[in-house]
Amino acid sequence: MKAIFFDRDGTLIENVPYNGDPEKVVPRPGAREALDLIRARGIPTAMVTNQSGIGRGYLTLAQVASVHARMEAMLGPLGPWLICPHAPHEGCLCRKPAPGLVREAAATLGLDPADCVLIGDQPSDIAAAEAAGARGVLVASPDTPPEVGTPYPDLLAAVKHLLES
Repeated sequence: MKAIFFDRDGTLIENVPYNGDPEKVVPRPGAREALDLIRARGIPTAMVTNQSGIGRGYLTLAQVASVHARMEAMLGPLGPWLICPHAPHEGCLCRKPAPGLVREAAATLGLDPADCVLIGDQPSDIAAAEAAGARGVLVASPDTPPEVGTPYPDLLAAVKHLLES
């Protein structure tokens, strides 16, 4: 594993639908500690996030950027940000579960997707990772569907396991 990519909502921060307000950013339990462990190992990170609120006209790219700035103020640098701004009906190749964001994140870091892991809380995160040739790791959030099996209980547990293996 040469890099770790993260989904945003439900993985690193609490899911607030269509959030364009940095004051509503709340880190998920263990997020800062998990990121500190990754940084201590010198492993690069990237963010891959669907933000369909932009394509739906609910928020602007500037609002999303302000949320991301708040996240980095709270959690530290997160690496390059890869965003799908499209609404689901647009049929783009970047919206997870499509592999576009994962492939782009790997390319941005000069890596093969096979050397990367994507951590997320939704089946679409895992599907995007697998479609790109990366490894997907599922963590539990209040929005994780129960039928997906047994995810890691939180981000910190997932990261500790990844770093130990």
